Amino acid sequence: MTNWWQVVWGTARAEFSDLGSAADVTQVLMRLGLALILGGILGFEREMSRRDAGMRTHMMVSVGAALFVVVPLQAGFSQDNMSRVLQGLVSGVGFLGAGAIIKLSAEREVRGLTTAASLWLSAGVGVAAGLGREATAILSVAIALAILSSARLFKSREGEEK
Repeated sequence: MTNWWQVVWGTARAEFSDLGSAADVTQVLMRLGLALILGGILGFEREMSRRDAGMRTHMMVSVGAALFVVVPLQAGFSQDNMSRVLQGLVSGVGFLGAGAIIKLSAEREVRGLTTAASLWLSAGVGVAAGLGREATAILSVAIALAILSSARLFKSREGEEK
């Protein structure tokens, strides 16, 4: 008769076997870590622009999106099933981004669209990192930073001309 501790230990070990090797742990750490760093970069830019959704929010969105991709990959999801995961993720992040948009009725002005878009992009960066498309994720953040900084330059020049 086996000791019940052996049964408990064996069951617990089996439950935590999704990262069975050092290579598996390294891969997941690199993908989630890159998502965290890149999301943080986007969020830092938003914080420096004094926007509501900053570093922590962008990091959480990016890491969350990467996790929603890494786990199905580990589980061996088919391409069809992964497509459904991505559809749900994009819709969910769109809902989150809607919370960043504020309509100021007195001024007939809408604020937060760029932050909402950067949250959506942060999710896309997380997906790219989670799928192991690190170079694509990095390039996407570089392009986003170029867009955000160049748009700010044009906006400040327009203010100087008036």
